[in-house]
Amino acid sequence: MGILSGNPKDEPLHYGEIYSVWTFSTKSKGCKSVYTAYSFHAGDKDLKDILDDLINQSELEIKECDKILIQHGISPSPSLPERPEAKLSDIPAGARITDVEIAELIAADTAASLAVCSQVTGTAIREDIGALFSKYHATKTVLGLKILEMSKNKGWLVPPPLHVKRPELVEV
Repeated sequence: MGILSGNPKDEPLHYGEIYSVWTFSTKSKGCKSVYTAYSFHAGDKDLKDILDDLINQSELEIKECDKILIQHGISPSPSLPERPEAKLSDIPAGARITDVEIAELIAADTAASLAVCSQVTGTAIREDIGALFSKYHATKTVLGLKILEMSKNKGWLVPPPLHVKRPELVEV
């Protein structure tokens, strides 16, 4: 039996896995904070529900990634302070982030997270790390589809130029 056989949780993490888990935890802490701020700015109920899902997912990622780090003697990044609650009516119109802006921002962030999850899954040599980030990828895929569907239904989606007609082929 080699050093990398047996129970994956007994195997050492390689430096890339440590860095990936640590940075993902740190990013999740930032996302939780930002998504909470967005939830104070959001007026649309469907958008608020998706933000709640994103906050819950961020909390799960923080918990799971920090647990792995601590088990391997690595200090996770510090958590950000909880945001004090704000009422939508107290946010001045010029300072408010609109529902459309929030939807675009969380869609872009979710898409970027999919790429990161794929990269970590592909570079992990411990099966449990690969499986964990595959799980995150699957969850973010579902959340991304919910965001896309909501944005389409509400008329918030600004599509790139659409190619509707094909040019006629000219025979030479």
